[in-house]
Amino acid sequence: MNSLRIDSDRFQHDFEALARIGSTAQGGVHRPALSENHLAARRWFRERIAADGLEFRQDPAGNHSAVLPCPHAQAPTLLLGSHLDSVPNGGRFDGALGVLAAYEVLRTIRDAGIRLPFHLEAIDFTDEEGTLVGLLGSRALAGNLPPSELAHPRGGRAALLEGLHRAGLQESEIPRAARPPDSLAGFLELHIEQGPRLLEAGADIGIVTGMVGIGSFLLTFTGRADHAGTTPMHARRDAGLGAAEMIVQSSLAMRSFSDEVINFGHIHFSPGAFNIVPHRAQLTLEYRSPTQAGMDALKSTLTELAHASARKHKLELEIDEQGCVQPTRCSPGIQQAFRQACKRLGLKAVPLPSGAGHDTQALAQVCPAGMIFIPSTGGSHNPEEFAAWPACVNGANVLLHAVLEFANDFAGG
Repeated sequence: MNSLRIDSDRFQHDFEALARIGSTAQGGVHRPALSENHLAARRWFRERIAADGLEFRQDPAGNHSAVLPCPHAQAPTLLLGSHLDSVPNGGRFDGALGVLAAYEVLRTIRDAGIRLPFHLEAIDFTDEEGTLVGLLGSRALAGNLPPSELAHPRGGRAALLEGLHRAGLQESEIPRAARPPDSLAGFLELHIEQGPRLLEAGADIGIVTGMVGIGSFLLTFTGRADHAGTTPMHARRDAGLGAAEMIVQSSLAMRSFSDEVINFGHIHFSPGAFNIVPHRAQLTLEYRSPTQAGMDALKSTLTELAHASARKHKLELEIDEQGCVQPTRCSPGIQQAFRQACKRLGLKAVPLPSGAGHDTQALAQVCPAGMIFIPSTGGSHNPEEFAAWPACVNGANVLLHAVLEFANDFAGG
């Protein structure tokens, strides 16, 4: 089996076909979770599975899968995959490459007549990018999606309900997507790096050691609307100034942190007129750290700064937590399977932490989970993200041989 490789032409044909769904003039894709474009991509995936004569499954969270069953019905399942949704006006590779690489691995093993000691499943998770909730599908499958996050989703309640309706999903049924941990042998994911480290290191593969924790807030400062020309500066309760103070002071506070980052992704003033002092300012804040201690310290610092900004400008403040994913370590056993696969294929691999969240983060709470990066350029979450096709093929072959390594260890154990 050392000579076994994925079908590069078939893999590329599928990638290019998928990239045309929701394609943009800039060369990327626009497939926000449960949008019409995203649902069209999922229909394409389902039709591809049917055309290849494989088993299709959809769970109550809308996760779509191709399944290669093993002869033992009670055997656990090894999951491979990622997501087909994108950020608004995103790139072609983020998520989609991981789903298609997983699917190509499944087909390659099927075509080679290899019998595995577990069921093999290539899965497309719902809303990894957080347009609606964030890791909706993978957290639902892991049984770790609190009802509070569905009741108060980061993308807005109306958007979530509209998306579920378009997809024919029922909110009340989503918890039924949870799988017993003993039914899962593990989870493996391939992804573009979304950064320059692999290229700088001259490496073919990044073996992910762990992922940052991610928390988010919706901050609402409320003051008083006044005439912008007749109200003296000292007499104002300007919500806009409170929000601006928060952004500036938080950025300055980051000098005391090393590996942590923050981002203010959206701000909205009301009433939003040239000549009216804003009575309300709402902004979104996301923070990330590779350690739990860093997450706790950053959360404390940011909430203190928000309260200080509100007091300084005589404002009321609401802080709504929009979800938090804890820092996660990848499975040592799966990291070793990836290392062995790279050694077998003659590829240079380096260990890397991930500064982004992925579906692996959710699955690691309930089963052994790990992921690999392939080199990419152009950043990510934009149309310019790019991975050379030989790198994509390398990644898919590493995924293939990691499955075979995992199967050997599983059978031996």
